This record gives sequence, C-alpha cells and structure tokens, in this order.
Amino acid sequence: MSAVLEIRNLHVSINEKPILKGVNLTVKQGEIHALMGRNGSGKSTLAYALMGHPAYKVDAGQIIFDGKDVLDMEPDERSRAGLFLAFQYPVAVPGVTVANFLRAAINARRKEQNPEDKGIPIPEFRKLLTTKMNDLHIDPSFAGRYLNEGFSGGEKKRAEILQLATLEPKIAILDETDSGLDIDALRVVANGVNSLIGPNLGVLVITHYEQFLNYIKPEFVHVMFEGQIVEEGGFELAEKIQKQGYDWVAEKYATA
Repeated sequence: MSAVLEIRNLHVSINEKPILKGVNLTVKQGEIHALMGRNGSGKSTLAYALMGHPAYKVDAGQIIFDGKDVLDMEPDERSRAGLFLAFQYPVAVPGVTVANFLRAAINARRKEQNPEDKGIPIPEFRKLLTTKMNDLHIDPSFAGRYLNEGFSGGEKKRAEILQLATLEPKIAILDETDSGLDIDALRVVANGVNSLIGPNLGVLVITHYEQFLNYIKPEFVHVMFEGQIVEEGGFELAEKIQKQGYDWVAEKYATA
C-alpha cells in the first residue's frame, strides 16, 4: 500500500505571526506535486512545519503520514518514517564527510526498523554509495569531502539529491532546490531528481520559478497566496504562471 502525506487545515505561526492559514494538501507515493507562489506566500514555512522545525508553531490542523500523526514525532523520527526535506540553503558540516554522514543516516534508519541491527557493513555501504553516485554521474571523490564545506551552490544541491537517492524516502519535499543555480546546474539537479522518480517516491517541489518545472513535469500544481492554497490544477497551471506571473492570483484573492 502506498504511503500518503495528508495536510489538513494546517495553521502555522512564527513568533506569534500567522503564516499558514488553513493549508490542505495530499501527496501520495508515486505522485509529483509542485507548490508555487511568490516569496513570502508561506511555501518554505510549510516545508519546515512538515519536518518539525522548532521555530514554526503549529496552531491548528493535522499532518498525517502513513496513518500516523506527524505532529507527535520529533524531526529525526519523521525522517526515519520516510519523510525527506532537501533544504533551500543546506548547511556545512565541517569534519564529517559525505560518506560518513550518509552511512550514519542509513544506520539510524535501520536501527529504527530493527533495534538489534548492527549497521550496514562497510563493503555493502561502499557498493551502495558507488552505485548511487554512478547513477547520478557524481565523481567518486565527492564522498570524501566534508559535507557542504566549500561546495558551490550546485554541489550542495547535488549532495542533497545523493542523500535522497541513498536514503530512499517515501515522500520528498524539495524546498526551492532550484534556488541560486545557473542553467547548467539546474539541468544536472533536475536530471538527478528525474532519475529517482518512480512508484516508491512521492515528490513535492516547492518553487516560485516555473523554469525548474520544465525539467520536472509535475502532475499536480498548487498555488499558494497569503498562507493558503488558492489554485490547483495540472501542468497547465504552471504554464499559465510562466506566461502571466502571479498578478492575476493577487487580484483574484487579495480581497477574499
């Protein structure tokens, strides 16, 4: 049975300022969704609330994943349950190599499934990592570098996609993964995401640029305005925004 992420009437505030004002959204494994909207509409707030960032207070509503209440889970529990967030601005982790970071994450997930698990054997992990890096056309030397330290914008995003490929979550939230990328890096990252899309992975792409969506064609497009999802449709909705921008959304809903 496919995993389902259900967001029901979600209200979220930061420092007592309401940001999300009743968001409803359902993402299933195997589906590709895009969440679009101007800066400040609440898109990244939704991503951080889903993963349990402590600065984002859920005032009302529910987040249900695989039939479980996500709001009862700590951020690491959400990750181990199969939720994944690719950050807009990934942080550097000096002294921890990409390989060691990924191995620790895999072992944490295995221990969640079986407390007696001794961790993935090093030869098995090396084989897994090599396979994933080859699939994503990432140079093997990448594994020995400290996570995101001195990485270019494109390299940081490729490291996130490598994490996504290695951890194999059920639902991935990509928070403005296209941010700060030139056209070549954008294409490389998009190709990496496309190579992972399939029946076992649901994806929510958060962006305010339609360019990224020309590479990752979403089946479902949602437009956020002032903390609510106000428009929904297929890829044609992203194409409309590409041609007309967001002014029509503001005109239609500013007084609603």
